[in-house]
Amino acid sequence: MTPEREPEQPGEPSGQPPGVALLMNRPLRWLSGTGPESEIVMSSRVRLARNLSRFPFPGRATPEQQRAVLAEVLPAVRGLRPMAGALVCEMPELSAAERQLLVERQLISREHAARNEGSGIGVAADEQFTVMVNEEDHLRLQALESGLDLYRAWEEVDRLDTELNQTLDFGFSPRLGYLTACPTNVGTGMRGSVMVHLPGLVFDEQARRLINSVAKMGLVVRGLFGEGTEALGNLFQISNQRTLGESETEILGRLDATIREVVEKERCARLTLVEKKPQVVYDQVGRALGVLANAHVLGSKEAMNLLSSLRLGVDLGLVRGVDRQLVSKLFTAVQPGHLQRRAGGRKALSEAQRDVRRARIVRDELASCHWSLEASADRT
Repeated sequence: MTPEREPEQPGEPSGQPPGVALLMNRPLRWLSGTGPESEIVMSSRVRLARNLSRFPFPGRATPEQQRAVLAEVLPAVRGLRPMAGALVCEMPELSAAERQLLVERQLISREHAARNEGSGIGVAADEQFTVMVNEEDHLRLQALESGLDLYRAWEEVDRLDTELNQTLDFGFSPRLGYLTACPTNVGTGMRGSVMVHLPGLVFDEQARRLINSVAKMGLVVRGLFGEGTEALGNLFQISNQRTLGESETEILGRLDATIREVVEKERCARLTLVEKKPQVVYDQVGRALGVLANAHVLGSKEAMNLLSSLRLGVDLGLVRGVDRQLVSKLFTAVQPGHLQRRAGGRKALSEAQRDVRRARIVRDELASCHWSLEASADRT
């Protein structure tokens, strides 16, 4: 997916569900930049696939059966303790622009954003938890945490799963485990995923080698918005492929260990760049900051790559007055759905209009920071 996708039906539908309008004003908890290894690991996510035993999988179910699943699941989601004050609604209640916003905030998949009648969502008030109803499976439960915190995300989503299982009967085989629409999810039904920022490895041309080595360990590397998407802003998602034959803790343990190796390689790559190519690093960071602080037109891909360089400068201590959380906020604020939401109205912004608005938002945010760039002359 390219982030420049035009929203098909922007604006507010009548009877807008409560809570959607508040998403723009809420800081993303999973992008707070305060978790373990957060200078490199943006977030950790654990997602569970579950299906009701009495109904066919969504891809084989009739519209009536899908609606019956939705009618059974949504009340159970509303009753969850962590979902107090949550946004819980059916997909037709959301405009295309709102769905795009949810995708950009990593709360629903691109596939779920395309669903309509018979599908629904539940998003916790702090956006830590999401429940997708009738995506590929009847339920997709996910928990998000800032930094490298897979075990905490697993504990949180496991509690959600246990609470739902008290009222919903999930399809389960004593031999195979949880039954899922896609055979690759059978067993635990669990996907752990970690979003990492790897500008050092990309700059040093080690990223491709890393991706190949990770794949040999039974893991998969994807772009910012999941399967089939580009690694914009040097952001990659690394997740497990195997769900059968191992316990949840074994799967997470292997993923966690691999991520820690990736973190160490990225940290070393950054130090090597500063030691061996300081002028190149300072130039890249300085140019990024200069363009972001002064540009009046910014394309989506350009903005993401410049923000990646700015975040690298912040993490290396080269940029003062800008914190990591602000850069993380801008990673989502410059996306089309967020720009459309901020603009309001029912008329879709053109690509040119988005480029102008994107530049102004970034420019205004940096202007309020009173930033400074460390001189490089004394380090060469």
